Amino acid sequence: MDIAALRRDTPGCAHRTHLNNAGAGLLSRRTLETMTSHLELEARIGGYEAATERLPEIRSTYGAVAELVGGRAEEVALFDNATHAWEAAFYSLSFGPGDRILTGRSEYGSNVMAYLQVARRTGAEIVVVPNDEHGQLDVAALAALVDERTKLVGVSHVPTGGGLVNPVAEIGRITRRAGVPFLLDATQSVGQFPVDAREIGCDMLTATGRKFLRGPRGTGFLWVRTEMLDRLEPHVNETAAAAWDGKRGFTWREGAQRFATWEMNYAAVLGLGSAVRQALDLGLDAIGERAVALGAALRERIDAVPGVRTYDLGRERCAIVTAAVDGVPAAEVKEALARQGVNVTFTVPEQSQFDTEDRGVHPLVRLSPHYYNTEEELDRAVAVLADLARSGAQPR
Repeated sequence: MDIAALRRDTPGCAHRTHLNNAGAGLLSRRTLETMTSHLELEARIGGYEAATERLPEIRSTYGAVAELVGGRAEEVALFDNATHAWEAAFYSLSFGPGDRILTGRSEYGSNVMAYLQVARRTGAEIVVVPNDEHGQLDVAALAALVDERTKLVGVSHVPTGGGLVNPVAEIGRITRRAGVPFLLDATQSVGQFPVDAREIGCDMLTATGRKFLRGPRGTGFLWVRTEMLDRLEPHVNETAAAAWDGKRGFTWREGAQRFATWEMNYAAVLGLGSAVRQALDLGLDAIGERAVALGAALRERIDAVPGVRTYDLGRERCAIVTAAVDGVPAAEVKEALARQGVNVTFTVPEQSQFDTEDRGVHPLVRLSPHYYNTEEELDRAVAVLADLARSGAQPR
């Protein structure tokens, strides 16, 4: 990778040290221009007309997303965010009294809330699979828990609150063998390193455009394995999802289109397509190698600072780094870094309920570099943390 050229193509790099890619990555100039040119076209000739003119590029976004995750274009549905994509998959499944939903301690907070709602509504049971000695989902425990009552295994590939990478391919082997649906939340992994849904063995996969893919906010997608479609009943129906039979019935559209809605922000869709194609052009292997290496380098630097430590779990770790400064609340650490032009965020217990029950460490400062970041930027952030640790107050 030509990092200098990539940074020149990323306007935000000139203004901030952006270590919040797990929140929202910086748009490249080519993605920004793709979006603004479509908005200008809408303003000039009309929204419907602009969509018609750009229809080939809009359709190509589905193919790009499919290539990104190892699927086919007809297996992809686009959404305005990853949560709606995930809910479209989850609420398409049927649950009843005694049915079991198996998930991990690192499951994302919104997913947990949906599990709790369905459990309260239907009498289904939520089973939280314990972690192994590395802090990742214990696949041996999962295999022992899967039985005829299990109706879903739902797992976050990478949690929102740490650098853990769950062993999803091993999970996929277990679910395939048992014939149990596997819903993978890949929101923090897609775009950060290679993610192949068929190699993993999941049945449904969801992700966002705004994070490591560097796409616009307000974009997300769902991939559904074709063989899974007949086991799902979409919970929202409208004219984009189904065809009226002329009487009092309907038939679902082919493929994942049955989960979609008619109205879309086509500037955002085109921006997502641009960002996905840029990731494909760069190569996910190269992206993953650099991003994970920067995460490891940042983790090592932080752990070398007295009074600062990292909290990431897992045998395999990625570019997300969570840390705490002794005696300084995470929100204050974030603000101190922001004053020095460094973008980070912090975790909240409500987004990591089962992990909070287990460890009680949140909130933590969350730093997440990506391939366009530099080691000098890591040093800049660590210097602020070191100053905070020494003074226990705002850096001078």
